Amino acid sequence: MEKLNRSLLTNGFKFNDDLVIGNKEKLPEKVIQFGEGNFLRAFVDYMFDCLNAEGKFGGSITLIQPIPGGDMLRDFINEQEGLYTLIARGRENGEKVVSKRLITSVNKCLNPYVDLNSYNDCAKNPELRFVVSNTTEAGITYKPEPYVEDKPQDTFPAKVCNFLNLRYKTFDGDKSKGLVFIPCELIDDNGKALKECVLKYANDWSLGADFIDWVETACIFTSTLVDRIVTGYPRPEVEALTEEFGYVDNVIDTSEIFHTWVIEGPAELAEELPFNKIGLNVICTETVKPYKKRKVRILNGAHTCSVLGAYLAGHTIVRKMMEDPDIIKYLEEALDDEIIPALTDLEYSDLKAFSDAVFDRFKNPFIDHKILDISLNSTSKFRARVLPTIKEYLELKGKLPKVLTFSFAAYVAFYNGTEIKDGALIGTRNGNEEYPIKDDAAVLETYAALNAANDRTTKEGSAAVIKAVCANTDFWGEDLNAIDGFADICSEYLYKLSTESPAEVIKSIL
Repeated sequence: MEKLNRSLLTNGFKFNDDLVIGNKEKLPEKVIQFGEGNFLRAFVDYMFDCLNAEGKFGGSITLIQPIPGGDMLRDFINEQEGLYTLIARGRENGEKVVSKRLITSVNKCLNPYVDLNSYNDCAKNPELRFVVSNTTEAGITYKPEPYVEDKPQDTFPAKVCNFLNLRYKTFDGDKSKGLVFIPCELIDDNGKALKECVLKYANDWSLGADFIDWVETACIFTSTLVDRIVTGYPRPEVEALTEEFGYVDNVIDTSEIFHTWVIEGPAELAEELPFNKIGLNVICTETVKPYKKRKVRILNGAHTCSVLGAYLAGHTIVRKMMEDPDIIKYLEEALDDEIIPALTDLEYSDLKAFSDAVFDRFKNPFIDHKILDISLNSTSKFRARVLPTIKEYLELKGKLPKVLTFSFAAYVAFYNGTEIKDGALIGTRNGNEEYPIKDDAAVLETYAALNAANDRTTKEGSAAVIKAVCANTDFWGEDLNAIDGFADICSEYLYKLSTESPAEVIKSIL
């Protein structure tokens, strides 16, 4: 069987009719990308591929390994001359959707640790315009290190500073050769953080006021929000997919259908990168903050306020819990009646469309998202994702939101058990089925002690547990007992969850 490579694009190879093929021309390098993993290839590289296919960009992407190692993936990418198949699967508007695309926007993958000259040539390329990255949350950090020229710098921001200095010197400070940085690391203000680190290195290395001015005025550091579940290499399906496509692809990638990319930058950036004009959900904006809040409160908040109660009610997989009409109604009330009304930074139509998409995403038949995986560190998640909505709703409406208040009791009900084993608190559901509860050690120890001292199957015991949890300012940054009526309502819910069928308790609050 043929191995995937660019000769198949021109030698008459018969691709499947349902496979969308990107631009077949060899395009000049306009983007370098620090990170060759599944996420960027299913997200950023896919979007540039769509732009190229519409004739609205005309550039290719060179992938850069941000750390040593990973040679096998790089070799596979280069053997296939940058080509790979992306399968996006999920639900849109209630319908199952599968999209198959042969991505042609990538041209090669470089390892600067073994080929520094080719990497440096990227900095000297006059057509280069954009730098994308995903070097993990820890990638954008400052750590003092000396300036070197015979090997890559250690940290990602130091690599960027060195790269920019080489470009600055190559083009004698020409401001038209500045670059646009679009980091995708999952930290707040990622572009601002990257720029701050780069300027620290420029000062450390005494690169001069003119270079610093060039970085400040010729280069753009955007901050971003990314949203797409990428499921990566579909190992169990590869044999069948190879037969289906008729070629061997060693770097097949898979993802959900849904995608959102919010880029905080100047208005003219939307003209350079007209993703939204070809139907992609990319938003160029002056500030990413309301969109971050939308994602945290609606998508993440919907997860956090529902899955722990759903688990106690017998569900283990998100898409399976979405087959339960009571869980659907629970989420509808949480989102439509409580979460969205507390969000005032964006238009209702925008919030509602995003909320509606959550149901399709949770119901995705191609993803088995385990509830226990989502339950990791639920204490800090509840504090960031749900508690602010409860407080803002109370301020706006003068009453507590019913479903979200219940979800706090469900969170405490989930954290039952007295034994900590292998770093997890051992909880039980249905009386005897054990499950691991994973959180910070201090959280688990607090619950183990509370549960040992109080019998949740009595009203007094449930009230004692709730009041102690609410009073823990290390958990919440405040005493939640100060919220009028909150602890009393949660105590009643916890008692019911501890003595009755959780599924029936959920049904009773709707």
